Order: sequence, then structure tokens, then C-alpha cells
Amino acid sequence: MKKKTLFITTKNLDYLRNIQEINLLKAQNQEVKVIGSSSNQYIKRLLVVYIGLFFQRIKEYDTIFIGFAPQLVLPFWWWKFRGKQIKIDFFISMYDTLVFDRKKFKKNSLIGKILKYLDRRTLFLAEEIICDTKEHGKYFVTEFGAPFERMHTLYLEADTTIYYPRERKKAGDFFEVLYFGSILPLQGVDIVLKSAQILQKNTAIHFTLIGPIKEGDGKVESDTITYIPWLSQEQLAEAIAQADLCLAGHFNKDINKAKRTIPGKAYIYRAMEKPMILGDNSATRELYSEDMDGIYFVEMGNPQALAKKILKIKEEYFIKTSNITNDKSRDFVE
Repeated sequence: MKKKTLFITTKNLDYLRNIQEINLLKAQNQEVKVIGSSSNQYIKRLLVVYIGLFFQRIKEYDTIFIGFAPQLVLPFWWWKFRGKQIKIDFFISMYDTLVFDRKKFKKNSLIGKILKYLDRRTLFLAEEIICDTKEHGKYFVTEFGAPFERMHTLYLEADTTIYYPRERKKAGDFFEVLYFGSILPLQGVDIVLKSAQILQKNTAIHFTLIGPIKEGDGKVESDTITYIPWLSQEQLAEAIAQADLCLAGHFNKDINKAKRTIPGKAYIYRAMEKPMILGDNSATRELYSEDMDGIYFVEMGNPQALAKKILKIKEEYFIKTSNITNDKSRDFVE
């Protein structure tokens, strides 16, 4: 007889992490009922979950699995889940994200303390805790006292129906470097922009930077840099396919979360078999190493080191492909 799992998520239902976890549960021969919404509005999705839980009969389920942001569900509904095995995907700490990453609240503010309490309470109530990297799991143990034996790592995946190896249509003799992101602080887009500025006199290298980059981020105007505010996933995949090198990160060295997580774009680049530069930290080295083809590391927070790494990879690329015999790109990095 199949075990029954109630899967609850406040993230939109087509979110890849939801799909990944639901497919894993089904692969374990479990019958899965989902409470969630596809709405683009977070408040509406949360209301759908709360209303669904209010009317849901829980006793017929063996396991309660709460996906993205269990802090918004488990502390308020634990009484209804009593007697059931509770699993959560503790993908982010609300305290760490809003206090140290995005700096919305002070550490010792009332809201900061509430966020920390919600994180700690959620971890305490769960019997199994899924995290995205081992380093993140260690942080949850040391910062919030989560039991180490309850921690399990489930790495992200790329959507391979969209992101897969594609034909490279060479548009010119320049070396194409691509970066995309939502421009969150931990991503370190300022480091990418500074490295592009260092290399801007190098007409053999072109940067395509995709995302809502603003003047305050250190935006540099140059003939060697193209900015694209937004692309659909299909268009993004095509843009990645045209790149010679992709920048994954994270590059911010001052936000500790950047050192504990593997950027989602790294999984996309790898699925598309593109060479990429990763920020050198313990989290990225959980899955990647220099022994892997197309994997490069760079010191976080150092635009000069990133520029030199890009230049070195470009030189190796043109030696290998013999596309350029007259290299104009030397001596632009001090």
C-alpha cells in the first residue's frame, strides 16, 4: 500500500524546487496530494494554503512535507500535524536572508528577533530537514541549534526541458562572457561590473549582462558591454548557448550566505555544458572541482582576480580553437 504525503508549498507550483521534490516523493512510490497555488501574488498563494489546510483532513496522510518557506506554515499549523511525520525544505533562513543578506532589519530589532524565533521553531518541529548545501545545513545547526542528524542535503537541479546543450552560432571573433541574475546583494554584480570595466579596452572580449542592473550597482557604459534587463527562460537559454564563458558566482565576499550556497545559475550552466567561473568557497566545492572540464574558481570579492581569470580562459580558448592569430587582448589587466 502506498504511503500518502501531503505536500504544502507557498511558492508557485511550477517552481522547479517544488517539481523536483514532488517527483522524488512519487519516485519513492508515495501518493502525493498538493496544497498550493500558481498565482504570481505571494499573499494570494499563502491564503490558498491556509484555507486549504483549514478544510484538509490530515489523518489520512502519513507524512506532511512543507516546501519553500515552511516558517510561514509549520509554526502556525503544527497542532494540526501532530502525530504525523513532518519534513521541511529549509531552503532559506528568513532571519539570515532579511537581516544579513538583504539588510531589511537589524539583528536585535523586534522583527529580527521574531524572524530568528520562526526559524528556530520551524527547525525544532520538523523531523527531517532538507537543505540545499551541506554548508547551509552546518549553519542551521550552529545558528539555530537544529539537530545535525535531521539534516539532509538535496542539491538544486536545472530545468533540462529548457536548459540543455544547444548549437553555438558564432556572431563574431570576440570572446563572449555572459552573466545573468536577479541582482541580489549576495550575487556580487558589482564585482562583475568592475571586472568588465577593467577589461573594457579589450575589444576581443564582450560582456552580456542580463538582469535589472541599475546605476547604483556600478553600471559601466562601454561598447564591450551589452545590458539586457529581462529575458524569458527560453530566450535566456539561447543567450547562454551563444556564450563562450559564463559567470556563476557568488562573488560577494561580505555576505556569509554567499559562501554557504551554490548559485542556481551554476546548475543551469552545467546542464548546458558551458564553461563557468564560480566563487571559491566550501559550498561550490561540494559539487565542483578544477578537475572537471570547464570549471574555474576565483577569489570572492576580487574584481581584479575575476578579470585576470576571464582573460586567462579567453587566451586558452583562442589557443585551442585557433580562431585568432593576432591577440590584441594582452596587457589590459594590471
